[in-house]
Amino acid sequence: MKAHVGLFFGTFNPVHVGHMIIAQHMLEYSDMDQLWFMVTPHNPHKKKSTLLDDRQRLHMVDLAITDHVRMKASDEEFSLPQPSYTVTTLTHLTEKYPDKKFSLIMGMDNLESFHKWKNFDRIIEQHDLYVYPRPGHDGGQFKDHPKVHIIDAPNMEISATRIRAALQEGKDMSYMVPKEVWEYLKSGSFYK
Repeated sequence: MKAHVGLFFGTFNPVHVGHMIIAQHMLEYSDMDQLWFMVTPHNPHKKKSTLLDDRQRLHMVDLAITDHVRMKASDEEFSLPQPSYTVTTLTHLTEKYPDKKFSLIMGMDNLESFHKWKNFDRIIEQHDLYVYPRPGHDGGQFKDHPKVHIIDAPNMEISATRIRAALQEGKDMSYMVPKEVWEYLKSGSFYK
Protein backbone atom coordinates (compact mmCIF):
# COMPACT_ATOMS: atom_id res chain seq x y z
CA MET A 1 0.00 0.00 0.00
CA LYS A 2 1.25 3.50 -0.86
CA ALA A 3 2.39 5.78 1.95
CA HIS A 4 -0.05 8.67 2.28
CA VAL A 5 1.68 12.07 2.24
CA GLY A 6 -0.12 15.31 3.00
CA LEU A 7 1.34 18.35 1.24
CA PHE A 8 1.18 21.62 3.19
CA PHE A 9 2.11 24.47 0.80
CA GLY A 10 3.21 27.89 1.94
CA THR A 11 5.92 30.54 1.99
CA PHE A 12 6.44 29.87 5.73
CA ASN A 13 7.83 33.38 6.11
CA PRO A 14 8.41 32.57 8.94
CA VAL A 15 6.98 29.19 9.91
CA HIS A 16 5.00 29.72 13.13
CA VAL A 17 3.16 27.71 15.79
CA GLY A 18 -0.12 28.03 13.85
CA HIS A 19 1.43 26.07 10.97
CA MET A 20 2.83 23.49 13.39
CA ILE A 21 -0.49 22.97 15.17
CA ILE A 22 -2.36 22.47 11.89
CA ALA A 23 0.35 20.07 10.65
CA GLN A 24 0.31 17.97 13.81
CA HIS A 25 -3.49 17.95 13.90
CA MET A 26 -3.62 16.71 10.28
CA LEU A 27 -1.24 13.85 11.09
CA GLU A 28 -3.14 12.86 14.23
CA TYR A 29 -6.70 13.17 12.88
CA SER A 30 -6.35 11.80 9.34
CA ASP A 31 -4.87 8.69 7.75
CA MET A 32 -1.72 10.55 6.59
CA ASP A 33 1.56 8.74 7.22
CA GLN A 34 3.69 11.85 6.61
CA LEU A 35 3.30 15.57 6.13
CA TRP A 36 5.62 17.53 3.85
CA PHE A 37 5.97 21.30 4.25
CA MET A 38 6.18 22.42 0.61
CA VAL A 39 8.17 25.65 0.82
CA THR A 40 7.04 27.86 -2.04
CA PRO A 41 9.91 29.62 -3.82
CA HIS A 42 9.94 33.33 -4.43
CA ASN A 43 8.19 34.13 -7.70
CA PRO A 44 10.88 35.89 -9.79
CA HIS A 45 8.19 37.99 -11.49
CA LYS A 46 6.94 39.46 -8.22
CA LYS A 47 8.42 42.16 -6.06
CA LYS A 48 10.71 40.66 -3.41
CA SER A 49 9.02 42.54 -0.52
CA THR A 50 9.59 40.88 2.86
CA LEU A 51 10.05 37.32 1.58
CA LEU A 52 13.23 35.81 2.97
CA ASP A 53 15.49 33.75 0.72
CA ASP A 54 14.08 30.34 -0.24
CA ARG A 55 16.82 28.42 1.57
CA GLN A 56 16.43 30.48 4.76
CA ARG A 57 12.71 29.70 4.89
CA LEU A 58 13.39 26.01 4.20
CA HIS A 59 16.00 26.04 6.98
CA MET A 60 13.48 27.50 9.44
CA VAL A 61 10.98 24.73 8.62
CA ASP A 62 13.79 22.18 9.12
CA LEU A 63 14.51 23.73 12.52
CA ALA A 64 10.82 23.65 13.45
CA ILE A 65 10.38 19.95 12.67
CA THR A 66 13.67 18.58 14.05
CA ASP A 67 11.93 16.16 16.43
CA HIS A 68 8.98 15.28 14.19
CA VAL A 69 9.85 12.09 12.31
CA ARG A 70 6.63 12.17 10.26
CA MET A 71 7.25 15.72 8.97
CA LYS A 72 9.60 16.83 6.21
CA ALA A 73 10.70 20.18 4.78
CA SER A 74 10.61 19.99 0.99
CA ASP A 75 12.42 22.10 -1.59
CA GLU A 76 10.86 20.19 -4.52
CA GLU A 77 9.32 23.36 -5.95
CA PHE A 78 12.66 25.21 -6.02
CA SER A 79 13.72 23.42 -9.21
CA LEU A 80 10.34 23.60 -10.99
CA PRO A 81 9.39 26.34 -13.49
CA GLN A 82 8.15 29.62 -12.02
CA PRO A 83 5.52 30.61 -11.20
CA SER A 84 4.84 27.28 -9.53
CA TYR A 85 1.41 25.79 -10.08
CA THR A 86 0.15 23.12 -7.70
CA VAL A 87 -0.89 20.86 -10.58
CA THR A 88 2.70 20.91 -11.95
CA THR A 89 4.14 20.10 -8.52
CA LEU A 90 1.68 17.23 -8.02
CA THR A 91 2.52 15.75 -11.43
CA HIS A 92 6.25 16.03 -10.66
CA LEU A 93 5.88 14.38 -7.22
CA THR A 94 3.62 11.59 -8.47
CA GLU A 95 6.17 10.68 -11.17
CA LYS A 96 9.17 10.98 -8.83
CA TYR A 97 7.60 9.02 -5.93
CA PRO A 98 5.32 6.35 -7.45
CA ASP A 99 5.19 4.59 -4.05
CA LYS A 100 3.37 7.54 -2.43
CA LYS A 101 -0.18 8.87 -2.49
CA PHE A 102 -0.27 12.69 -2.28
CA SER A 103 -3.07 14.78 -0.82
CA LEU A 104 -3.33 18.55 -0.43
CA ILE A 105 -3.77 20.38 2.87
CA MET A 106 -5.48 23.75 2.64
CA GLY A 107 -7.61 26.23 4.56
CA MET A 108 -11.34 26.62 3.97
CA ASP A 109 -10.61 30.00 2.32
CA ASN A 110 -8.48 28.29 -0.34
CA LEU A 111 -11.18 25.68 -0.91
CA GLU A 112 -13.63 28.49 -1.71
CA SER A 113 -11.36 29.81 -4.48
CA PHE A 114 -10.18 26.35 -5.60
CA HIS A 115 -12.19 26.62 -8.86
CA LYS A 116 -9.77 29.41 -9.91
CA TRP A 117 -6.69 27.17 -9.62
CA LYS A 118 -4.98 25.96 -12.79
CA ASN A 119 -6.41 22.52 -13.71
CA PHE A 120 -8.38 22.33 -10.45
CA ASP A 121 -10.61 19.61 -11.96
CA ARG A 122 -7.61 17.38 -12.64
CA ILE A 123 -6.24 17.98 -9.12
CA ILE A 124 -9.46 16.96 -7.37
CA GLU A 125 -9.93 13.99 -9.71
CA GLN A 126 -6.49 12.59 -8.80
CA HIS A 127 -5.93 13.82 -5.22
CA ASP A 128 -7.82 14.24 -1.96
CA LEU A 129 -8.06 17.62 -0.23
CA TYR A 130 -7.75 17.87 3.55
CA VAL A 131 -9.26 21.15 4.68
CA TYR A 132 -8.99 23.00 8.00
CA PRO A 133 -11.50 25.68 9.09
CA ARG A 134 -10.96 29.39 8.61
CA PRO A 135 -13.24 31.96 10.30
CA GLY A 136 -15.84 33.39 7.92
CA HIS A 137 -15.36 30.70 5.24
CA ASP A 138 -17.63 27.74 4.50
CA GLY A 139 -15.69 26.08 1.66
CA GLY A 140 -18.00 27.10 -1.16
CA GLN A 141 -18.98 24.70 -3.94
CA PHE A 142 -16.45 21.97 -3.03
CA LYS A 143 -17.24 21.49 0.68
CA ASP A 144 -19.42 18.41 0.04
CA HIS A 145 -17.21 16.89 -2.68
CA PRO A 146 -16.35 13.22 -1.93
CA LYS A 147 -12.61 13.96 -2.22
CA VAL A 148 -12.79 16.80 0.34
CA HIS A 149 -12.17 15.89 3.97
CA ILE A 150 -12.91 18.60 6.53
CA ILE A 151 -10.57 18.18 9.51
CA ASP A 152 -11.70 20.15 12.54
CA ALA A 153 -8.28 21.61 13.38
CA PRO A 154 -8.02 24.44 15.92
CA ASN A 155 -8.48 27.95 14.53
CA MET A 156 -5.19 29.80 14.81
CA GLU A 157 -5.29 33.56 14.43
CA ILE A 158 -1.53 33.80 14.02
CA SER A 159 -0.25 35.72 11.04
CA ALA A 160 3.26 35.63 9.60
CA THR A 161 2.67 39.23 8.45
CA ARG A 162 1.99 40.31 12.02
CA ILE A 163 5.04 38.38 13.28
CA ARG A 164 7.29 40.09 10.70
CA ALA A 165 5.92 43.53 11.67
CA ALA A 166 6.51 42.80 15.36
CA LEU A 167 10.06 41.64 14.65
CA GLN A 168 10.72 44.90 12.78
CA GLU A 169 9.64 46.75 15.92
CA GLY A 170 12.00 44.63 18.05
CA LYS A 171 9.16 42.85 19.85
CA ASP A 172 9.48 39.42 21.50
CA MET A 173 7.68 36.83 19.37
CA SER A 174 9.21 33.80 21.09
CA TYR A 175 5.84 32.11 21.75
CA MET A 176 4.63 32.62 18.18
CA VAL A 177 7.31 30.53 16.48
CA PRO A 178 8.96 27.22 17.38
CA LYS A 179 11.84 27.69 19.85
CA GLU A 180 14.60 26.78 17.35
CA VAL A 181 13.12 29.18 14.77
CA TRP A 182 13.07 31.98 17.37
CA GLU A 183 16.76 31.37 18.16
CA TYR A 184 17.54 31.52 14.42
CA LEU A 185 15.55 34.75 13.94
CA LYS A 186 17.32 36.37 16.90
CA SER A 187 20.72 35.40 15.46
CA GLY A 188 20.32 37.58 12.36
CA SER A 189 18.69 40.81 11.29
CA PHE A 190 15.75 39.12 9.58
CA TYR A 191 12.74 41.25 8.54
CA LYS A 192 14.48 44.42 9.76
